[in-house]
Amino acid sequence: MATNNRVITVPASDGFEWRETHAGPVLVCCALEPYAAHLFTTRRWPLGSAPDGDRTAAWADVAAALGVDVAHLARAHQVHGASVLVRRAGDPPHRDAPLPEADIIISDDPAIVLAIQTADCVPLLIADRRTGAIAAAHAGWRGLAASVPRVTVDALFHHFGSRPADLIAAVGPSIGACCYEVGVDVLDAFRLGGFDEATRHRWFFTRPQPSPTNPPMPGLREAERADRWFFDGWMATRYQLERAGIPADQIHSAKLCTASHPETLCSYRRDGKAAGRIAGAIRVSPRRP
Repeated sequence: MATNNRVITVPASDGFEWRETHAGPVLVCCALEPYAAHLFTTRRWPLGSAPDGDRTAAWADVAAALGVDVAHLARAHQVHGASVLVRRAGDPPHRDAPLPEADIIISDDPAIVLAIQTADCVPLLIADRRTGAIAAAHAGWRGLAASVPRVTVDALFHHFGSRPADLIAAVGPSIGACCYEVGVDVLDAFRLGGFDEATRHRWFFTRPQPSPTNPPMPGLREAERADRWFFDGWMATRYQLERAGIPADQIHSAKLCTASHPETLCSYRRDGKAAGRIAGAIRVSPRRP
């Protein structure tokens, strides 16, 4: 796959594929695709290189890739919490500034696209294969400690009658335990969030957890340090989705670390304020299997 004469060399995880669009390559979850059009963008999109505070025009590409104009792109002002924005079929497009504060957006409206942005945090997309309802959620460590994945599943049930057994979830690229060093404040946040010690220690490691696909980012100190851990947000997300009732084989994780792949993905931990953003976007499919 080529864009601007460059080739995506990062292998997609099982169940995911790289696809080409007008704005650049995207990652797609094959199991989610029959039930909801969706994508995870890459650094090569305008959104991936637009400076902070100047990304409005870049969102038009995300909208167009899923067949709507930017007025029908439903977004929120993300605040690292677990508030839910509900967009029902027939609601008028949100045209006012500022955007409503939320980190979870759910809808049953095929006329709009739900979109969240990340630069290390977990982008989570969910579709109900029975009702067609969808969700897009943003979860960094604060959001995961606040149980964003579980809250998302609960919100789909409360507002649209979605049964967890009917949901398909796709976890997009985010920073992995190969690179994500955190302090005691993060561990304490999960304790205060009600996660017991045995559960917490499944997600925190004293040393980086690299893989052939996800090497440690350049400059990472690999020696053990007191009160420092490497956090696995993918495992925490999967745990919460399974506890919320989604069958394990209906949860699909890209397992691509944003910090490990500077040519392909955006990472705030790696690039700081210069980091662009990745979009996770999803639309109700008008025709479902």
